[in-house]
Amino acid sequence: MKYAFVFPGQGSQFVGMGKELADNFKSAKDVFQEVNEALSQDLFKIMVEGPESELTLTANTQPALMAYSMAVVRVLEQDFGIKLKDKASFVAGHSLGEYSAACAAGVFSLSDTARLLRTRGNAMQEAVPLGVGGMAAVLGVSFKDVGALVEACSEDGSVCVAANDNSDGQVVLSGHMAAINKAVEIASEFGAKRCVKLPVSAPFHSPLMQPAAEVMADALGKVTSHPAQIPLIANVLAHSITDNKEIIANLIKQVTGSVRWRESVIYMHDEGVTDAVELGAGKVLSNIIKRSQPDIHAYAVGSAAEIEELAKNL
Repeated sequence: MKYAFVFPGQGSQFVGMGKELADNFKSAKDVFQEVNEALSQDLFKIMVEGPESELTLTANTQPALMAYSMAVVRVLEQDFGIKLKDKASFVAGHSLGEYSAACAAGVFSLSDTARLLRTRGNAMQEAVPLGVGGMAAVLGVSFKDVGALVEACSEDGSVCVAANDNSDGQVVLSGHMAAINKAVEIASEFGAKRCVKLPVSAPFHSPLMQPAAEVMADALGKVTSHPAQIPLIANVLAHSITDNKEIIANLIKQVTGSVRWRESVIYMHDEGVTDAVELGAGKVLSNIIKRSQPDIHAYAVGSAAEIEELAKNL
């Protein structure tokens, strides 16, 4: 068996996340407490009680999803004696999930990761005024073929890029709102089955995020980091690295660069990964992997029962 552990990105959050783990495991409760202290905020209360409008604020969502993922990791390690570094061939995460992966691989401490994601959330939100940018999912068109649509939506000087290459037939566009609205209108002319605007507050992973990239370069330059104990598949490279300076450089590029998730999953398959385990909230990544590479046994682990079952199998 060859394992990759993957970590979810924005959109997987839900009110109530983490409560069951905190109720059952002191190790999980300690993770949430440490994140609260790092942020000088009771983020866990927002995770458990909401309101949803507060949880979905980017500056809260990013550290919250990481905290939940790391609570799962800590329970595995402290309560079941399963060290990720002894079992994992790779770690990877989608967008903010790459920070969770880096934390799980020992690149950053939990407190530093929480602070980095709070900074990242704020910087991404502030990079572009509300309403100026957006994102849309294009379904039924491959990354290779979406270029013509992107070009058509960029003709008037608007920024429009393929931000997330999630899987065959699922590409996310990002850019100026005018370009995103145009993409929704004309996508069917370029072979798309559907094109749906996403409920996000900024054009993530586009050149419009350059001010946020500069903020993250400064923040990441000040944090203590270590080489990854588990090879980390970087979003912008779609292959694995362990050097902490290289990981940081690619986290900075990731703010404006494309998330190459489809290629990352192909890389896992080509490297002989048999099991891809999504740690934390939701099942978005494990479902994508199931569809993209049916040879890989992909599943999500976020509850106490799922952690116990995983520990038995590892």
